[in-house]
Amino acid sequence: MMKKYVMFMLLVVAGLFARAQNTKVLAADTKATASITAAVEKLRLAMISGLQQDLESVLSKDLAYGHSSGKIETKDEFVQAIVTRKSDFKSIDIRDQTVTVQGDLAIVRHLLNAETNDGGVKGNVHLGIVLVFKKVKNEWLICSRNAFRVPVA
Repeated sequence: MMKKYVMFMLLVVAGLFARAQNTKVLAADTKATASITAAVEKLRLAMISGLQQDLESVLSKDLAYGHSSGKIETKDEFVQAIVTRKSDFKSIDIRDQTVTVQGDLAIVRHLLNAETNDGGVKGNVHLGIVLVFKKVKNEWLICSRNAFRVPVA
């Protein structure tokens, strides 16, 4: 009887320990998710405002920025297109966003609807976006962005 009681207590303690460890992981993921969500919002606002410093603050130096057309830009090419208004966003709406954190990497998926005015030509874009973040010195930076066309809802 005593043996069963000891085994039961060990299982309870192990379960509590596992739950405590899982809570720590969830808390860390929640903090990371909040930081990543804030970085996505900062990028959204910077793409509208064209503020170079804000753009650069959320981008990895090794950024690969993929457009739905298949064009790939470096960090410098992307930033210059936004700052010079070659790529001019008047509004950007993000919806259905998910964030998945895996250690020092995170994947963000969302739908993007935007009003543009590129070269005086007004337009609307409806895209699916996948962002890959990497944690570098306690900051979450975008190292890859890929867009794909989605049907208008």
